[in-house]
Amino acid sequence: MKVKFISLASGSSGNCYYIGTETYGILIDAGIAARSIKKLLKDAGIGMEMIRAVFVTHDHADHIKAVGGLGEKLNIPIYATARIHEGINRSYCVTEKLHSSVRHLEKQQPLQLQDFLIESFEVPHDGTDNVGYCIKIGDKTFLFLTDLGEITPIAAGYIEQADYLIIEANYDEEMLRMGTYPQHLKERIASRTGHMSNLDTARFLAEHFTDHLKYIWLCHLSKDNNHPELAYKTVEWELKQKGIIVGKDVQLCALKRSVPSQLYEFE
Repeated sequence: MKVKFISLASGSSGNCYYIGTETYGILIDAGIAARSIKKLLKDAGIGMEMIRAVFVTHDHADHIKAVGGLGEKLNIPIYATARIHEGINRSYCVTEKLHSSVRHLEKQQPLQLQDFLIESFEVPHDGTDNVGYCIKIGDKTFLFLTDLGEITPIAAGYIEQADYLIIEANYDEEMLRMGTYPQHLKERIASRTGHMSNLDTARFLAEHFTDHLKYIWLCHLSKDNNHPELAYKTVEWELKQKGIIVGKDVQLCALKRSVPSQLYEFE
């Protein structure tokens, strides 16, 4: 079965990812305008009628901006935990509150959606509630880990299953330390319920690399405290120290914040 993946946006201004087959797919988060999602998908040859559901990681604005319009106007089911749904409907950025489109998930309880087997799991972040997603399609396992302060044993167990990994590398530690953010915000970002630094992510991947991991996409890069090239080089270097060569043993990409990635297709 051919599986397609594209990042429509990845960063603190908005996040949205598509994963699908040749005939249907789902979105992970919808943190950019609905019209932008529609246009970017169309540019990639994907119609909105192919979207079977949106799966939400947490209730921060950059992940939920379009869920109201997609859910209530286009009748696309919006899946999240009960607490995430509560946070969505409290959020200032969701003007179209969710009613008929609400679908509840339980963490670590698999959900079958056509050929997708989807499982959410707890991650440490400061949303109302926060999850990552493990998505199995045939013999391929995709893992989405955006917005987390550290990799817990639960998250590590799911990473070990991944063939294709979308994982946060939000900030460079020195750029954050020397930057203009107020101290309380720097502390929030660097906390265990904040975000992963380039080095945090790089060292974890180097220490826990599996032979079946084929692709790593670095996501949710900070506009002010990171650069795609810096995130890429940090991870590439740490992997190299363990004898893991990017381009040979694994493919690596730092996703851009507001520009779509290429459309990846995997047989």
